Amino acid sequence: MKKLFVTLLPLLIVAIVLYVIFKPNPMDKSMTYNSNEKSGDCLILVNKSNTLPNDYIPKNLIMPNVKFASCASNEEKMMQGEAAKALEELFKSASKEKINLYGLSAYRSYETQKQVYDKRVKTVGKKQADKYVAQPGASEHQTGLAIDVTNGDGAKDKLKVDFGQTKEGKWLKSNAQNLGFIMRYPMEKENITGYSYESWHIRYVGADVAKKIYNKHMVLEEYLKNK
Repeated sequence: MKKLFVTLLPLLIVAIVLYVIFKPNPMDKSMTYNSNEKSGDCLILVNKSNTLPNDYIPKNLIMPNVKFASCASNEEKMMQGEAAKALEELFKSASKEKINLYGLSAYRSYETQKQVYDKRVKTVGKKQADKYVAQPGASEHQTGLAIDVTNGDGAKDKLKVDFGQTKEGKWLKSNAQNLGFIMRYPMEKENITGYSYESWHIRYVGADVAKKIYNKHMVLEEYLKNK
């Protein structure tokens, strides 16, 4: 018995060492990028404090059947399946009221975010860029649940006023929640969201949650904190 123990001891030591080396790390970023929601959930929270890993890619990206601005890349036309279908219904609802909406930018990979952020920093400086452009991994666009929208003038890069002041922007603000979208970065919530007001950025959270957030004048951070 003693001889057997002596023979197996080195193997046991090797097994313990291998376990320690390869044991899953509970603090690994890819496992903890969002402490509130599961990956793929439409309530996933992404902001400056809750970032996504550089290899995060939504599994069910599809291209919604809506009009996009000509400047939108193929990548930017993709959204998560449920959100894409909801966007189609949102645009149809708008069209029935003679409101013509266009998609500008939906999904953005980590690499694309980095390119956008670096370009803005070079143009306006880091301090100004951080007010409007998320650093790589901190953008909702990477979830495939968010999209920037505009009107006909915006699609042609001829929009001279804030989108929120246009009839299309006003309609979107009043009706997006009916199809499951929220205005993600409203006025006077910058200290909570971490980003300046954006009238063009909407985020899919599902109809029930969207209506609650709209009726209580909240942002996603407040909803998740108090639900």
